[in-house]
Amino acid sequence: MLTVGIDIGGTKIAGGVVDAQGVIVEKLRVDTPSDTRHLATAVVDMVRHLAERHEIGAIGVAAAGFISKDRSTIIHAPNIAWRNEPLRDELESQLKMPVTIENDANAAGWAEFRFGAGEAYDDMVMLTLGTGVGGAVVLGGEMFRGGHGIGGELGHVRFERNGRLCGCGQRGCLEQYASGRALQREANDIADAGGIGAELAALRAERGTIHGEAVSRLVLAGDPGAIEALRRVATALGEACGGFQAVLDPEIFVIGGGVAQLGEDLLRPIRAAYEGAVPGFSDRPIATFEIAKLVNDAGIIGVADLAASAAEGV
Repeated sequence: MLTVGIDIGGTKIAGGVVDAQGVIVEKLRVDTPSDTRHLATAVVDMVRHLAERHEIGAIGVAAAGFISKDRSTIIHAPNIAWRNEPLRDELESQLKMPVTIENDANAAGWAEFRFGAGEAYDDMVMLTLGTGVGGAVVLGGEMFRGGHGIGGELGHVRFERNGRLCGCGQRGCLEQYASGRALQREANDIADAGGIGAELAALRAERGTIHGEAVSRLVLAGDPGAIEALRRVATALGEACGGFQAVLDPEIFVIGGGVAQLGEDLLRPIRAAYEGAVPGFSDRPIATFEIAKLVNDAGIIGVADLAASAAEGV
């Protein structure tokens, strides 16, 4: 069965037709409407356009935010003005096909579990390092969603008491220390401090602030200031993974998002910090760490596969 997967972001909507092996047969991308009232219409138009050339059996829609336990309602979306939005019912009434709604990090994590870096494992944690830190947990081959459907928000585990203010309203959340935005903050702080941050300081003087892609470029060039910024972020993530290991005991951590393009330069300090934070490290099995394989297509593939399973009653 072919399924449509739609990944709604703050600036773009990406959609594609996905087959049973997780292969995208056709893909589209449009800008996210500035008016939330037009969002459902944009999704309907995309699905209908794809359905003109493919026989579609189900539709999956991924979006950032809290999704109800029955996967029908977006309770809260941080980047879109949706509060208790009955999106599934609205889409099904227009498209006359079964629709599954899923959190975007869960969708990406499921894609990696089914078809990507986590394919050989039964228990996996995925962490995506972007503006924040997205989390997805698969235990015993099943997506973990919790009692209310909104579990797995690993980026909002408190990492530092009375720490930095987070967009969720709390202080000290992990994503304030281990995200792409945190990497930029660390790079700018190192630039202001001088010393090993000379190259970063020159960049800051030229551009006013240092963005993530510039930090990544300097890491690959061996700049000590950029490497130190990455080490700080990776250390925070690795220490948090030690705690996640104690609670969830995954076989593998899959790391995705923009920062993950740094590959082993990112994973080495993550592993080092993780090993220092795992209880009973020298006497117990530990997890492996891998970079996500499906990159920007993971949300489309994952939510399409979840929709296909739901439609088939699996």
